Amino acid sequence: MASRPCPVPAMPPAKATKRKYHTSSEAPPVKRRSEASFHPIKKTAVKETQRTFKGKTQQTFSPKKSSVSTVCSNQEKRPCIKTSSLFKNNPEIPELHRPVVKQAQEKVFTSDAFHELDLHPHLISTVNTVLKMFSMTSVQKQSIPVLLQGRDALVRSQTGSGKTLAYCIPVVQSLQAMKAKIQRSDGPYALVLVPTRELALQSFDTVQKLLKPFTWIVPGVLMGGEKRKSEKARLRKGINILISTPGRLVDHIKSTKNIHFSRIQWLILDEADRILDLGFEKDLTVILNAVNAECQKRQNVLLSATLTEGVARLADISLHNPVNISVLDECHNQSNPKGKGVMEAFPHTNNEMDGFAIPESLEQYVTLVPSKLRLVSLAAFILQKCQFEEDQKMIVFFSSCELVEFHYNLFIQTLLSVSVTPAPGQLPSACTRLKFLRLHGNMEQEERTAVFQEFSHSKIGILLCTDVAARGLDLPQVTWIVQYNAPSSPAEYIHRIGRTARIGCRGSSLLILAPSEAEYVNSLASHKINVSEIKMEDILSVLTQDCCLKGKRWGSQKSHAVGPQEIRERATILQTVFEDYVHSSERTVSWAKKALQSFIRAYATYPRELKHIFHVRSLHLGHVAKSFGLRDAPQNLNVSAIKKRKANLKRPDLHKKTQSKHRLAEILRSEYSSGMEASVAKVKKQNKHTEAGSQPHSNGRPALAVGKKTKMLSRKQKPKQAD
Repeated sequence: MASRPCPVPAMPPAKATKRKYHTSSEAPPVKRRSEASFHPIKKTAVKETQRTFKGKTQQTFSPKKSSVSTVCSNQEKRPCIKTSSLFKNNPEIPELHRPVVKQAQEKVFTSDAFHELDLHPHLISTVNTVLKMFSMTSVQKQSIPVLLQGRDALVRSQTGSGKTLAYCIPVVQSLQAMKAKIQRSDGPYALVLVPTRELALQSFDTVQKLLKPFTWIVPGVLMGGEKRKSEKARLRKGINILISTPGRLVDHIKSTKNIHFSRIQWLILDEADRILDLGFEKDLTVILNAVNAECQKRQNVLLSATLTEGVARLADISLHNPVNISVLDECHNQSNPKGKGVMEAFPHTNNEMDGFAIPESLEQYVTLVPSKLRLVSLAAFILQKCQFEEDQKMIVFFSSCELVEFHYNLFIQTLLSVSVTPAPGQLPSACTRLKFLRLHGNMEQEERTAVFQEFSHSKIGILLCTDVAARGLDLPQVTWIVQYNAPSSPAEYIHRIGRTARIGCRGSSLLILAPSEAEYVNSLASHKINVSEIKMEDILSVLTQDCCLKGKRWGSQKSHAVGPQEIRERATILQTVFEDYVHSSERTVSWAKKALQSFIRAYATYPRELKHIFHVRSLHLGHVAKSFGLRDAPQNLNVSAIKKRKANLKRPDLHKKTQSKHRLAEILRSEYSSGMEASVAKVKKQNKHTEAGSQPHSNGRPALAVGKKTKMLSRKQKPKQAD
């Protein structure tokens, strides 16, 4: 077959051209024959692929100029372009019928200024000069006067509405006004609990700024990843306003003798819904018991962007005759004089309210992309917004740490290396707009803090992250939120998009869905969330711009109408760049496979009410593998993920289900862990049991007194020690 001459086509030229556009089922054998005839040496370099496309644009796609040499040339170049592999056998993109709903929106700012409140003049000056805020937001206007009166409060307002200052200003005002001047050695007067390390750092920074005129009040932060010895030293010296994550505070309550709460006057739970979602309910019980044992009278505040049944239950336990503040619903702005419970004051807590509050300046979009084209579409959108537009700052949310690491390394090695050469007439600074950062729970705390600070102070950049950055973080000047993996609930969707359009600024969000996931738009609409559609072709069309890769022109025409086939060819070239990098070594292939496995595991964890939209069986593993730069679906994924899951469905096992839930809890908890090693915690726990005289379980069998329920709780407590 190697010596077989190139045959003269017996069919008309138009059909030969059609075969080029839509490869039929007989195309692979022809491709193999052409490879044997014309490619004795394998060409896989990206530079060779680009040169092939550049030189043959007119001949490849001009049906009128087809000849024997043209057909042979087209067959010779086809293995390099691989158009059919990326755009073949994709599911049809359905028409997106978006129900029109009235979206709940809050007015962020009011006309009232901070100087109208009865605050210390130095505190007002600090808010105006340091924080650059002059007018109060709606939640601040309603919360600050109530909290200054000493009332307990349950505050519900949209994310990015200024809830942190709503409780920080009353805390600082009340502490600086105390007759007996606060001493550092007094210990904590205010305790603030937050779910994540980054939010702890952010709240600590805000409190520090407010305390500039009041230097005798000392703030402090406790969180995972920091050295416990240095934290104990700070606790010995004294901290008056203590900000902490629940897991780390419980660790100090159990192991640090000099921590006490006898002077606590404020107990604040920020992002209370997220604290409960992460399974910190037992930690909260330990903390509340420790505080109640030393101090019965204090002021309690719960703040959240969404009001779930768990938050309402926690409020009923910890709040005394609270003022229910909800900016969304004016009828809930007043206090509850009859002493009704929170569940009665907010009757819709079971469904997380009928709708979520969205900032007026936030534009929401959705795009339907087949699995094969997800990676190329994401890269094209990043190029469109952050490379060809100025002053763009983007956050991309993924479902797991492995996905963040994979895409971060992939984009660093590909998009940056092909986007550094300026075009003729283009400013050199335009080619340095791509700056990738990553943030997830498996990173060391020092690196997480450095990334958080760098992205906060940067005017441009792309932050690839998990939901560790979805709650409460105030990252200024973020213009775009991209959700590469759909969130597991509308509440999580609201928190993700809440990283933009904060405090009255403008912002946009994009949700990327597969065609089989289109019904998720209706799920959002049922919670009064409106999204507009962006076509995938409009996103990919940016690849036709000059200087998109290596600063070279991809076509010989300077000004012409861009056709869909040209968009496909250039998308395929970018996909080839990704695949060449992934298959450049065994290590990169292994990374891609691990990321693919992580994606499938995360896909299997969607809640039951969304299983009809997100189900593992609806995934085409070969197409999904393409979005990870893999040319074929790994066989072991099919065996381990699908067959094993089918076996579990045929023979349901309570023990296995418990193990899977425990594993999922560990994965989620790792995002917000305290930084302690799990192995160290396990050893300490065993030593503790040994010292207490408890007998270890021998031969893997528990003692008779330990029931199944107690055994399950003990397993769940292991990641607690690591948090």
